[in-house]
Amino acid sequence: MSSAAQAYARTAQRTASPREIEAQALLKAAKQLQDVVTNWNEKGAIGLQEALMFNRKLWSIFVSEAMRDDNPQSIEIRQNIANIGVFVLSQSSALQIKPEVERLQALIDINRNIAAGLSGRP
Repeated sequence: MSSAAQAYARTAQRTASPREIEAQALLKAAKQLQDVVTNWNEKGAIGLQEALMFNRKLWSIFVSEAMRDDNPQSIEIRQNIANIGVFVLSQSSALQIKPEVERLQALIDINRNIAAGLSGRP
């Protein structure tokens, strides 16, 4: 990445809202998972492990934030985030044990849909 592009990325991160940053992170995770699907024959299980690890770390943060007592979101929203997070984490763990490219689409769709909601897109 050029130094101008790096400077732009740093500035964008400093001025982006937390929702935009979360949406960008979810889209990055979805892209990594989609790259594994698209390039399964080249990346295979190694690429899958890296993509799943990023996705698990991201969702671990979301779940831990949803469980914090001082989280300003309503309990219903926090519970929904936690429930989705538990699903994502369990699917990710299952895929690390038994890699199945077909099962990645659910994780990709969840990340993309949550990112769209955070960005205010339908």
